Amino acid sequence: MKAAFAAHGVTEIRVSTGPKQEGELARRAIEDGFDTLVAVGGDGTWSNVANAILATGADVRLALLAGGTGCDFAKTTGSPAGNPEATALLAVEGPDTRVDVGRIENRHFLNVSGFGFDIAVLEDVERIPLLRGNALYMFSAGRQLFGYRGVDIGLTSPAGTWRARHLMLIVANARNFGGAFAIAPGASLRDGMLDAVSILDAPAARRIALFGAAIKGNHVTAPEVRVEQARIFTLEFESPPAYETDGEYNRATSARVEIASLPSALRVVTPEVPA
Repeated sequence: MKAAFAAHGVTEIRVSTGPKQEGELARRAIEDGFDTLVAVGGDGTWSNVANAILATGADVRLALLAGGTGCDFAKTTGSPAGNPEATALLAVEGPDTRVDVGRIENRHFLNVSGFGFDIAVLEDVERIPLLRGNALYMFSAGRQLFGYRGVDIGLTSPAGTWRARHLMLIVANARNFGGAFAIAPGASLRDGMLDAVSILDAPAARRIALFGAAIKGNHVTAPEVRVEQARIFTLEFESPPAYETDGEYNRATSARVEIASLPSALRVVTPEVPA
């Protein structure tokens, strides 16, 4: 990787030494005058760097280089994140495009904000000491498919207000989620809108079928799934919920949560103009 960037005259490399330190490294790089940041990692790392860029208000470009699991945002943007040589060339000479980001509380997200099942899995993995990586996630996800009891969520958009017991609610800025799922196949990074994908609670057999269909985005036609598009959604819970943004665990400060789209808020280095 270093050689690929050095070939284009890039030698400034800063390495994080702890969780979420990439945000602080990004802020310092912006203060030092860099106008393009190449973030090496997965969706969580890219999201943390994007949050640092947005917090400063600087007109700084974000380039994506894969070094984690999932890397869903690169799939949606068309960035060659798995190719250091192509990424280095783009970072120095390539085009960029402005994309929307989502905002929940004081946190921005690139892919999704999620409630329900995915939070149950994130919490469950902390209770399993003997597994790591994908094996840990898959084991926990299997347990929660049968054991998770669902969550009541009220959702308000310009179309109205409704409430139901959910298996999962994903508010998506981008299309892909969880490394394998086209969770919001109709989502666009350039339309100024978010897609709320409500997957209502169901028996275990139907849960398995819904997740299987979501690999290709076919779940959206199921009777348990409801999709809405809006610039702002307001969610109501019985108590302040836990939620994830691009795989990062958070706890809301209120039982009422607003999620909004920020149109064209971030410059992403990519050879394509994403849908």
